[in-house]
Amino acid sequence: MTANEGPRPNKSDPVGVAPDDLRPEDREGPLLRRVISDPRTMRALAHPVRIALLELLGREGELTATRAAELLDENPGNMSWHLQTLAKYGYVEETGGGKGRSRPWRIASLSNRFETATADDPEIEAAGEALESTFADRAFARLREWWSRRASYTYEWRDAAFTSDSLAYLTVEELAELGDDIAELFGRYRERVLDKQRRPAGARPVQLVAYGHPLPPTPSGN
Repeated sequence: MTANEGPRPNKSDPVGVAPDDLRPEDREGPLLRRVISDPRTMRALAHPVRIALLELLGREGELTATRAAELLDENPGNMSWHLQTLAKYGYVEETGGGKGRSRPWRIASLSNRFETATADDPEIEAAGEALESTFADRAFARLREWWSRRASYTYEWRDAAFTSDSLAYLTVEELAELGDDIAELFGRYRERVLDKQRRPAGARPVQLVAYGHPLPPTPSGN
């Protein structure tokens, strides 16, 4: 399983989700959470430009295709096509008003959780692997970018940044519980993505990534 909000998703029913049958113009904002298991919907996001575009809409708020193209240094026509593809699969939506590339778009859900592991569906497994690989490539690219630019940050930010790597022996249930705990921890700051008024003075965008997966045993079985 994976999630573009950062933490590991769970299989439980989402809590606090706005009704899906409300039109965008009838809702105050995006859905709180969306759980996705359809392989076509996963594959639609497994593209670096679309992931960047979805994040940009979350950070900047409503954007037209033209403005999004400027910020991502992309062709407006290409950006319009990516927006329409994301809209087709429920990731973004029009807010009303404007025509053509001057139509404003916004994210359709504050977080997306993907159920990428199944017992008997290779199509979902393949789509999930492609999506997770795209997320991972983006995360590692950003980590390398941080390494190359961290000298431009103050000592306090350099000192606060962290990398954590740990080996543990866990049961399936414990690993799932740990993932849920991390998701809850990351979720403390989710509302700040769209609501700029909730961001305290001095807050900066921060990449939060967590992985937890089994390792092959040593030759002795440990």
